[in-house]
Amino acid sequence: MTKPPAKKPCPSCPYRCDVPSGVWADEEYEKLPVFDDPNASPAVFYCHQQTGHLCAGWVGVHDMENMIGIRLAALDGRLTPDDVEAVLDYTTDVPLFESGAAAAAHGMDQLATPDTEATRLIRKLLKTKTPIPRTL
Repeated sequence: MTKPPAKKPCPSCPYRCDVPSGVWADEEYEKLPVFDDPNASPAVFYCHQQTGHLCAGWVGVHDMENMIGIRLAALDGRLTPDDVEAVLDYTTDVPLFESGAAAAAHGMDQLATPDTEATRLIRKLLKTKTPIPRTL
């Protein structure tokens, strides 16, 4: 069962404006702009922390009212009516990029040369066995 988004996007969420560039592998950043078109993907976007929650950053950035993935998850029972309501009502005070394309552009900007903060976060993610962070 899919869980609704956490109260705040996780500290390494690629949609967060305060997460350094270059943390995630390029294929992870390439997924983000696809969801700017609510009809482009029947999928939902899960948190990279593998908690089973929808990505709170993804929910916060996109218009969930028209997201085909949310509608399909509700139809096939992966999301309960209460979960759908939580998705539609979701807000956060964490600054997020205005789109998946903007988040991806930021994230990929320093893939070749991640700064000290990005390197610290990558190492932390690798220790927790979180899938697909950048490898150093």
